Amino acid sequence: MKLIITALALANLVLVAKSRGADIATHHALTMDGAKKVAEAAAAYARANGAAGNIAVVDEGGHLLYFMRLDGSFAAGANVSIGKARTSATFKKPTKDFEDIINKGRFTMTALPDFTPLQGGVPIMHEGHVVGAIGVSGAKSAQQDEEIAKAGAAAIEVTKTASK
Repeated sequence: MKLIITALALANLVLVAKSRGADIATHHALTMDGAKKVAEAAAAYARANGAAGNIAVVDEGGHLLYFMRLDGSFAAGANVSIGKARTSATFKKPTKDFEDIINKGRFTMTALPDFTPLQGGVPIMHEGHVVGAIGVSGAKSAQQDEEIAKAGAAAIEVTKTASK
């Protein structure tokens, strides 16, 4: 009888342990080193293309991890780049998508809080998960803001591929 009770107790512990595992998820996260690598890749692309810019890198929740202002950038671009990065991270889309939607007439989207629907914010992806975003403001054009951001975001994917 004692053996049966012990076996049942152990079986119950195993079931409880397995069910608790479903309550906790692991996720990918952008590190400070990763954020710096993204910003440096974006800055290198900007410099190679004769552009200035403010570069902001945020985590998946839109919290600033790393910021860089290149020589010749305007001061107000700092807040704009951070806003672009936050918008891209929290909505998990490029900010160009929102600018296009608004330009097609959906102006009510501009009423959203903490929302910067200007081209130049791009999610940073790792193995299919958004781990953060990069926002760029102050290049020669909105399109160049986005090109610089994409170059920065690609640094994480390139690193992942190269390490395999």
